[in-house]
Parts: sequence; C-alpha cells; structure tokens
Amino acid sequence: MAAMKPEIVLLVGASFWGLGWMPLQHFAGLGLVGMPLVLATYGLLSLLAIPLLWRQRRAWWPQRTALLAIGLFGGWATAGLVGALSEGDVVRAMLLFYLAPVWGLLGGWLVLGERLNALRVGALALAMLGIALTLGISHDTFRPLTSTDWLALSAGLAFAINNLATRAAEQVPLASKAVVAFVGSALLGGLFCLLQGTPLPAMDGVLWGQVALFGVFWLIAMSAAQYGFTHVEAGRAAVLVVVELVVAVLTAAWFGDRELGLREWCGGALVLAAALIAARPPAESPSVACEVRP
Repeated sequence: MAAMKPEIVLLVGASFWGLGWMPLQHFAGLGLVGMPLVLATYGLLSLLAIPLLWRQRRAWWPQRTALLAIGLFGGWATAGLVGALSEGDVVRAMLLFYLAPVWGLLGGWLVLGERLNALRVGALALAMLGIALTLGISHDTFRPLTSTDWLALSAGLAFAINNLATRAAEQVPLASKAVVAFVGSALLGGLFCLLQGTPLPAMDGVLWGQVALFGVFWLIAMSAAQYGFTHVEAGRAAVLVVVELVVAVLTAAWFGDRELGLREWCGGALVLAAALIAARPPAESPSVACEVRP
C-alpha cells in the first residue's frame, strides 16, 4: 500500500464504501438491520481490534487523545449513518451525510491550517452540485429535520471530525487508526440497542459467517481510507471520498435497483471532475510537498 499514491488508496477505500449498500440490503432481507447489524459486525471486528490496540499501546499512547477521537467520531459516523439509512428516508439521509465535505474543508482550514484556495473551494462546489443532481432534490427535501435527519447530519459531522483527527494523529500506527473506530461503533451500537430495546435477532452459524465476511470487507475499506486520510490534506480528502456516492448510484443502476437518467449522469460526472481536481498535487515546492509525507 505504501507504494501507491495516497489519493488512489483513498479512492479505492471510498469505492468500497460505495459498494456497502449490497451487503446491507442482503442483511435487511434476513431481518438484520440498523443498530443490531452495527453491534454484530463491529462487535466481531472488536475481537480483532482490542488485542491489536493493546499490542500497539506504546506507539499510540503519546497521541491517545487523537486516537480516542477517531474511535468516538469514527464510530458515531458509522453507527449514525447506518441508523439513519435504516430508519429514515435514504435520499435525505445521504444528502445530509454528504455535507461532510463542507465540514472537512472548513475543519482543515480552521483546525489544521490548510490553505483554502479557489481551486479547492471550486472542487467542493462541483462535488456538492454533483451530489444534488445525483440524488435528486425536490421541495420535500427541505422540510423540517426529523430525528433521523439529525442522525444523518451528525454522522456526517462526525465523519469529518474523524478525518481531521486521523490527519492529526501522525504518530499513531495505521493499524490502530484503522480498527479503533470499530470498537467505537460496537459500543455505540450496543448502547443504542439498549436504549431502543432492540436486541440481536436469532442468528445461526451461516449468518454469523456472513457478518464476519462483511466485517472483513469493512476492515479493508477502513484501512485504505485511514491511510488516505493520514497522507492527504483534509480538504482534498473530503472531496475525494464523495466518489463513494457515484459508485453506490452506478452499482445500484447496474444491478437494476434504479435507472440512470441524464441528471444522474451529469451529477456523477461533476463528482468525478471534482475528485480529479482534488487529487491533483498542490502547487507547492517539492520541499514543502514532502513535509506532509511521513
């Protein structure tokens, strides 16, 4: 992975996320949705994550606050988005969650001191327009926010904070950054299951095996994403991850769940154009550019 450009690795991770709707749809057909699915999947992954975090404790201890932020906000981003998609309107949930690039760009500027130039703002504007066209916006989109809407909005904000924390945690091993959010997701999923009174449904060995494979899928996606977030400026990364939306829409159309019209194709083209702009290396001297690489 180290031999690949971080932007490419991040795009691969985002593409994996865009494919996540397929196993989610499969599990929904089996009665495993929402927070019980979060608890089952990330609870299994935590069995791997906790021993790994313990073995690497000396490496991440100096930046334990940043690692805790990754676990908390990364865990909430996952749990909140899955809950919003399970319980609310999918289009509204995705629109609100994908305000995350706005938070990421502003956070990179305000918190990390990254440059907010016209090219980066333009790429973000293209991405936002592409999202609106791809998902579709109607008068109903702007109705007052419901509890599930707030869940999706907060998940997007948490996702942006997670990316900033990942970027700041330069001394934390990549493996620890990749798995700590799983522990956060499992804890938050379990908490919501208790608060909502929704226990895990009856699950046989086959279903647990499928959940485990789903966990491996997310482990690969999260590892790629965390590598990208570590090496790519937060403002650029916020635009690149929007490719997830294009992958989700295109694969849904490919498998017959929705049809693509001119609006969707135009929206996807704008998002891809924004990603290409954001993926361009910054116009800085070689000595400065190398400073962001470990």
